[in-house]
Amino acid sequence: MKLAFLEPLYQQPGPFASVYLDTSRDAVVEDPDASIQLRWRHLRDALMSEGADRDALTAVAGAVGNDTDVPGTHGQAVFTAHGHLALLDELPAPPARDTAHFGTLPDTMPLIVQHAPGIPYLAVHVHYGGRHSTDATGTVRIEAEAGTWPLTKVTSGHRLDEKIPVADWPRAAGEVGRELEGHGRRIDVETVVVAGDVWARGILIHRLPAALRAQVTTVKGAGESEPGRALMEHRLERLFEGRMAAHDRALMDSFLSERAHDGACAEGLAPSVSALQRGRVKALFLNDHPESPFRLWIGPEPGQLALAEQELRSYGIQEVSEARADTALARAVVGTRAELVVVPEQELWLSEGVGVLLRYADPSRA
Repeated sequence: MKLAFLEPLYQQPGPFASVYLDTSRDAVVEDPDASIQLRWRHLRDALMSEGADRDALTAVAGAVGNDTDVPGTHGQAVFTAHGHLALLDELPAPPARDTAHFGTLPDTMPLIVQHAPGIPYLAVHVHYGGRHSTDATGTVRIEAEAGTWPLTKVTSGHRLDEKIPVADWPRAAGEVGRELEGHGRRIDVETVVVAGDVWARGILIHRLPAALRAQVTTVKGAGESEPGRALMEHRLERLFEGRMAAHDRALMDSFLSERAHDGACAEGLAPSVSALQRGRVKALFLNDHPESPFRLWIGPEPGQLALAEQELRSYGIQEVSEARADTALARAVVGTRAELVVVPEQELWLSEGVGVLLRYADPSRA
């Protein structure tokens, strides 16, 4: 998974306030806005105890709960730097618990984990309730949405919504297919999920360009959705549960191949940090742990990280501080334009929960 969306955040100097908050608005809570503000007050106290100044608190307060247009269960990730909003992102699901941190580095790993698996998809629902004949009256309605799962549970992507006379559907389906191909090409689509009337969707599928047709998965039932939520959200959730994005799985396969031949990879915190220091990491692999127990020493630049303070000082770096390993690793991945793959332990067990696929093999091993 590429982390380019975090680059603007790391281009700003710290310290950062990082807040993860459940901002759900559903029928379970009688007064969700009051509940959100109460939870924020608890987090504000936590930020103050860690040294956050008034400007940082004011900047966070101005962003918390302003997602009133997003229905259902979800959350917010809020980051501020020097009293200004640095990044605001919606969480597809509420955080496991509300958290707030104030420190040198932003706490981005929970946000990264919620962006995973990052599967680019097209969701297509074909509505038609009449007789399966081109002589039938009525219309075929085509709804489609391009997005990246699970982010479009909150933020919708490119959408298509058209009504076509049923007599014109066999011809018009080809035009719709070409339009869907354009949406799919823009996001490098991995899966095309099609639901709705069997006859009407069958015509569309057979008229899709061959490359897009090969990526089709049909699902039963309707493609119901609500405003502000992803088209066919619940069906997508069941379909993608436990799945890795194809790109990430290809990176994992490369890692496994290199590991089998003692090739361009490393495992464990110390060798991974060493590779990041030298900008040699193509992809960093992490087992999904809520918060790393390990600590690292960091300097002002992304590649300035080490297991010991003295190592950084030996390079002539004067401004050093200690940070949680996951925050330091995330900054290094973004700053060196590497990729990050969050992988369950049952898929790939990593020593100390971390490993790297290198851009090139270490010549000293030859």
